[in-house]
This record gives sequence, structure tokens and C-alpha cells, in this order.
Amino acid sequence: MTTWTNWAGNQVCSPERVPRPVTADEVAALLVEAGERGSRVKPVGAGHSFTGIALTDGVQVSLDAMSGLVAVDRQTHRVRVRAGTRLHVLNALLHDQGLAMANLGDIDRQSIAGALATGTHGTGATLPGLAGLVEALEIVTPDGQVRRCDREHDRELFDAARVGLGALGIVTEVTLACVPAFRIEAREEPDTLAGVLDDLARHVDEHDHFELFWFPHTDRVLTKHHRRLAPGDDSGRALPAWRVVLDDRLLSNTVFDLTCRLAARVPATTCAINAVAARALSARTYTDASHRVFASERSVRFVESEYAVPRAALPEVLRELERWLERTGDRVSFPVEVRFAAADDAWLSTGHERDNAYVAVHRYHREDPRAYFAAFEQVVAAHEGRPHWGKVHSLGPDRLAAVYPRYDDFRALRDRLDPGRTLANAYLEQVLGG
Repeated sequence: MTTWTNWAGNQVCSPERVPRPVTADEVAALLVEAGERGSRVKPVGAGHSFTGIALTDGVQVSLDAMSGLVAVDRQTHRVRVRAGTRLHVLNALLHDQGLAMANLGDIDRQSIAGALATGTHGTGATLPGLAGLVEALEIVTPDGQVRRCDREHDRELFDAARVGLGALGIVTEVTLACVPAFRIEAREEPDTLAGVLDDLARHVDEHDHFELFWFPHTDRVLTKHHRRLAPGDDSGRALPAWRVVLDDRLLSNTVFDLTCRLAARVPATTCAINAVAARALSARTYTDASHRVFASERSVRFVESEYAVPRAALPEVLRELERWLERTGDRVSFPVEVRFAAADDAWLSTGHERDNAYVAVHRYHREDPRAYFAAFEQVVAAHEGRPHWGKVHSLGPDRLAAVYPRYDDFRALRDRLDPGRTLANAYLEQVLGG
């Protein structure tokens, strides 16, 4: 028996064993054996989820050995990739092939299967989350079948398993629709929250990718506007090495960790720290390969809750959160992150048939997040908030059925595929019931 801990350190379990299969047939054998023994099985990727989605005291199947590209179709730009491939590894492999993913989240440490299972997304008003880039899946169901599904074959399984929560089977291979490699011109600059919200449509709709970071207890934000360059356009310059070290490693990680430690020990300093940090930000513009612009280095540990809300609800969500902070006197050192994404058709995707704004709140890992996250949940509940499956939330079947139109269909499919609940754990019992 070993001890497993997720990246944030807020989820821990002691699985009885951690096999590392190499093939789908090996995964199938593991599932069949576990079913016969009445044991539970959970797949695990990089452990970057903040929920207990990968926890088990049974068999925790590591996908680490299932990594790399299987095939590249240069005419269609489709690639087949093994499920345990980390996104940062995949990005480099695609770049070598002259390809890229059309959009990415701001962290690239996850496995492709884990990112899909939890509904990972990036930002861009016309671009869906990662589930919208999937063309086909290979998934091993609890009965040991290795099934391939896409929009023409086994469509029900395809629509459910693209954001499958690890509840329907273990994904072993993903076919992705990629695009020719491209560069991004990134413009980062400080602004005011009021100013951005008053002109939100322009920021979101007139830029390929837009996001903002609001510093609680201030009216200051950092905005990021990204413009996609045409494939082959090599104009612009990357950040010089010294600026990367200063901004992205020293200030955004080392110094930020120190200020978070201080705020955790002496909460009264938080407002002053946020005010100084927000005012100290300077504008910068640079150009680089898309995957190097999308992803940011994150060494400061935190826990996170994130909800999708209709775009029109965003200003009220942020203002109500601001009012709660003022009313309670709670002190939050981490910026609130806001992103945008287009609708898709995966059943349990936060973007299912709805364009969204995404609001993510964070707490430093040495602080208790419960009051802040509970208040945030109350705020978004009034706006049909849908939780990110890999981030902290407390919702159960009744509420989830109200905000996900295909929720009952997903549960019915799960009943057929895993009647013995081989893939169950406490988190799935919370969100899907027994």
C-alpha cells in the first residue's frame, strides 16, 4: 500500500496498488479482474484536480506509461495520442510536427485524459473547451470491452465520455483535431475592474483570447489580450530570458509565494499587499508559439473553485463577491481569474449548449478555503453556475440535474456501463449518486 497526494496537497488516499498498464488490453484485464473481486478502480493522470476524483483505496491505475503520439494525419491535422500524455509533452510533440491545439488552458501539467475527464478549457469567445477538439476516443469499459467512439459510431458514449469524470470507463487514446502551428501576440496590461466590465463585449469579442485577473480588495485587474498570427507569420519577439526570470519566475512565483505566506500569517496585511501588487504590474507585449503563451508556470500551491456562468451574469457575480468580502472582512490574497469560452455539445461539459464566462477563486494552500468557496457557490447559484469537475465544489445530484440538461442521460448510461460501480468512489457518489 502506498500514499498518493494530488498537486495541491488537499486530496490524499492509500490505494492497495498502482499498476501502470501499457496497452488497452492490460487496462481491460485490470478492470475485469477488479470487477470479479469486487474491488474499486480509479484512473489517475497528473493529479492536478482539486477534487477527490482520483481517490480510491482500491486499484489506482496510473496512465503514465501510456504516453506519446500514435499517429499524425497531415492532411486532416488529426492526431491520435495516448491518454496519459501530459499536455506540455503533447504540445512539444505537436510543435515538432508543425501542429498545435487550437486552444489550451493556462496550466499544461495535466494528462490529456485527465484534462478531458474534468472539462478543462482555455479562453476565447469563439473556442470551446478541450472536449470540443476531440474527434474520437478509445475507452475501456468496466466489462473489459475496448470501444472506439466518435460522432458516427457509438455517438452516445462519445458525447458522454468526452467529459466522463472517470465514471464510464478508462480512456486509453484520444483523437484530436489540431491546427497548423501558430504564434500569438500577447498584450498584458493593468486596468480597472470597473473599466473592463463597462466595456466587456469589446474586450471579449474583438480579441481571439481574453482573460483578466482581479485583485480582491482593489479595483485593479491585469488583462491579457491575445491575437493569433497566421501560420508561418514569424513576426514579433519572445520575451528576453531575463524578463521571463524576473516576471514569471521571481515575481509571479517566488515573491508571490512569500507575500501569500505573509498574508496567511497576518491577514491584516492582505489589502495592502494586493494594492501594491496590482500597482506594481507593468504592461508587456511579446510574441511566441501558441502553447508557450497559453500556459503559465505555477509553483505556488493553492486550492481552487471554478464555475461557469452565462456571460451576461459576470459583472453581477464579481460585484456580489466583492460585496461579500467587504461585508465579512475575509482577506483573499489570490487574484480572481476570469475567462471565456464557446458552447459545445459534450453532455457534462460546463459549455454544454451555452457560451460562458468562467470565474475561478483561489486560496493559498496554507489557508482554509471553506467560507470563501461556500460564499462563491451561493453567488453563482443564482446564475445557473456549473462547477468545473476538477475544482472544489459541493454540488450533488439535485442541483447538477438542474444545470446540466443531459445529466440524467449520463447517469443512465453509467448505470448500463458500470452497474457494479467498479469505477465508483466518494466523489462520484457526491456528484452522481450511488
